[in-house]
Amino acid sequence: MPDSSLSGGDVVLVTAALVVSLAALVFAASLVRAVLAADQGTTRMREIARAVQEGAGAYLRRQFRTLGVFAVVVFLLLLVLPVADGGWGTRIGRAVFFLVGALFSATVGFIGMTLATRGNVRVAAAAQAGGYRPAFRIAYRTGGVCGMITVGLGLFGAALALLLFDETAPVVLEGFGFGGALLAMFMRVGGGIFTKAADVGADLVGKVEAGIPEDDPRNAATIADNVGDNVGDCAGMAADLFESYAVTLVAALILGQVFFGADGMVFPLVVAAIGVLASVVGILASNPGRSDSSGLAPINRGFFTSAVVSLVLVAVAAFTVLPSVADVPDSVVNPQVLGFLSVLVGIVLAAAIQQLTGYFTETSRKPVRDVGRSSLTGPATVVLSGISLGLESAVYAALLIGGAVYGAFLIGGGAALYAVALAGCGLLTTAGVIVSMDTFGPVSDNAQGIAEMSGDIDEQGARVLTDLDAVGNTTKAITKGIAIATAVLAATALFGSYNEQVRTALGDVDLAQSFSLVEPDNVVGAVIGAAVVFLFSGLAINAVSRAAGRVVFEVREQFRTRPGIMDYSERPDYSAVVDICTKDSLRELATPGLLAVLAPVAVGFGLGFGPLAAYLVGAIATGTLMAVFLANSGGAWDNAKKMVEDGAFGGKGSEAHAATVIGDTVGDPFKDTAGPAINPLIKVMNLVALLIAPAVVSLSVGEDANTAVRLLIAAVAALVVIGAVVVSKRRSVVVGGTDDGPSGSLPGAGHPTPAQAPTPRAGTTAPTTTAP
Repeated sequence: MPDSSLSGGDVVLVTAALVVSLAALVFAASLVRAVLAADQGTTRMREIARAVQEGAGAYLRRQFRTLGVFAVVVFLLLLVLPVADGGWGTRIGRAVFFLVGALFSATVGFIGMTLATRGNVRVAAAAQAGGYRPAFRIAYRTGGVCGMITVGLGLFGAALALLLFDETAPVVLEGFGFGGALLAMFMRVGGGIFTKAADVGADLVGKVEAGIPEDDPRNAATIADNVGDNVGDCAGMAADLFESYAVTLVAALILGQVFFGADGMVFPLVVAAIGVLASVVGILASNPGRSDSSGLAPINRGFFTSAVVSLVLVAVAAFTVLPSVADVPDSVVNPQVLGFLSVLVGIVLAAAIQQLTGYFTETSRKPVRDVGRSSLTGPATVVLSGISLGLESAVYAALLIGGAVYGAFLIGGGAALYAVALAGCGLLTTAGVIVSMDTFGPVSDNAQGIAEMSGDIDEQGARVLTDLDAVGNTTKAITKGIAIATAVLAATALFGSYNEQVRTALGDVDLAQSFSLVEPDNVVGAVIGAAVVFLFSGLAINAVSRAAGRVVFEVREQFRTRPGIMDYSERPDYSAVVDICTKDSLRELATPGLLAVLAPVAVGFGLGFGPLAAYLVGAIATGTLMAVFLANSGGAWDNAKKMVEDGAFGGKGSEAHAATVIGDTVGDPFKDTAGPAINPLIKVMNLVALLIAPAVVSLSVGEDANTAVRLLIAAVAALVVIGAVVVSKRRSVVVGGTDDGPSGSLPGAGHPTPAQAPTPRAGTTAPTTTAP
């Protein structure tokens, strides 16, 4: 193995990366000041925004208290688990950096959510006072804060670990990546359940049954819906991309050390630092111009500008940081060419995924228009057309991602897995811009909700917010596609790291037979890996169904028992729905989390390290297809609904509108709960496998082999998972009930349709809620 100890020049480069990470945080602070300096609008807008802020903050605080206990347990387990390389100092460092990764992931989510709940009202005010361009600028820069904190903290943690631990830094960074991935998965699942329970409940009762607009203040679920946008899309997605960023760096450092020593570890950090600089340029280049042909034009300009800047700077870095062929005589490839071309593959993949996802989810493209047209024949055809679209798009996305992995394999030769990891780093050179694009969506959505609930906006301002929301729907779908691609590249690289861990633990033996898919036990492992993805998705969607059922029942009950809600003489109890979503989402976290962590433990200790490798392959392959299918189906249903609401096929209040609303409610848990949660799921399972690999090997072969202990660990893990699933399944999906009439009826039949519904009267008190 090449020399893995950092030289003086390497230390300088890593220190420079650390400085760049701090500069990213300083730039984020400057964006915060720019956003907070904007006007907050009318008193009613501020009151509504404050209610959303209180609900979102209270939810995340309760979630972090719940997860804090889990983090302490994992910290102690990491102290017990042996490491393949290094002593107690490395083991303690890994456990401490697990907490650091979890803390950073939580920080990214919390700060991103906090600013989003303050940027939304400013976007609404800017749309009313200044029009499209200032509103767009505030929304995008709000996202920019989240983006720069994501890349800044991710790079800071990796660079700090490398400076402190030198040769053993890759082992320590396993803990850092695991902490980020675990918190991100919980935040994705919990936030996704919260936001979609509120959204589904608000749509089904408000739009379909009561015939009132989406963000009408008479709907008790509106505040919870707006809270959910922030805890799910802002906090959850930010944490997701942070852990993708961290995990990709971890995999690249582990494999870089194996193939090219210290230089191989330093280069991914240099690429990440370049990505920070490119993201700053991309964010600044995203200002809308008068000549822009669409709302996506400035966003695309920022993304591609960032990509080009990254590529140019990486070309310089590859030929200065990585060793030449002459310096690595045993290498079968040119490390410098490998570094540049691998990053190029990742950047090209990001651009290709962006275009592919946009094609299947934009309102102006044929797939979404076909889904919208299917609403003329009812909700069943809307659901069918959306499912078929998602299934088809998953194939193309999988081929793109598979092509990128294979391209990196061809480029890398003997260092193919390092090339895959670098492709992931290349894809994430635009991470700051990607997170900005994603946060732009919920901020715009919330701005529209605040404006509609307050009634303090004219027709022109409302049109601006509608346009921003439509752009935001597309950017959210695009960033989900990119996040999925990142997850697959990171998981594939981590799989390579697992291979190296097993090889090290066994003493550098030939693993061909152990990892052969011809072996029946390995086939079983692959099937179980694929099955876990299906079970995880089903649990997440079922959790949304249960929570949404409670929201539907609560909103119906409020309409039934408070008839004055419809004429604004009574105020809905918004806090009751926020509380339902908070409690249900936190209660539903345990089962998917235990499944993700303990399923690979059961397979690894029960079947062995070969079947565990096959398990990871099955999970990666199935997770790729499932995540794309769920995300694109949901995105297409959502934008088909927007298209009808803008006047197509009869517009609001028509049968086509009701059909697309039902399609959208089916798609909500697809695209915002189960689909995005698969990204951290497959990385968590790979990291668990990486962490337990030395223990699995030591209990399976050699002097310390102990079949009884190994099977006991597997049995306990399996029983815990089975018990959690059984408890989850015992919770009823059907909630409440009344004998006052059919389940779909509401008191006051004959309420005005959305087109006829009265707007809030002057002087109407804005809805408020207290923190749950």
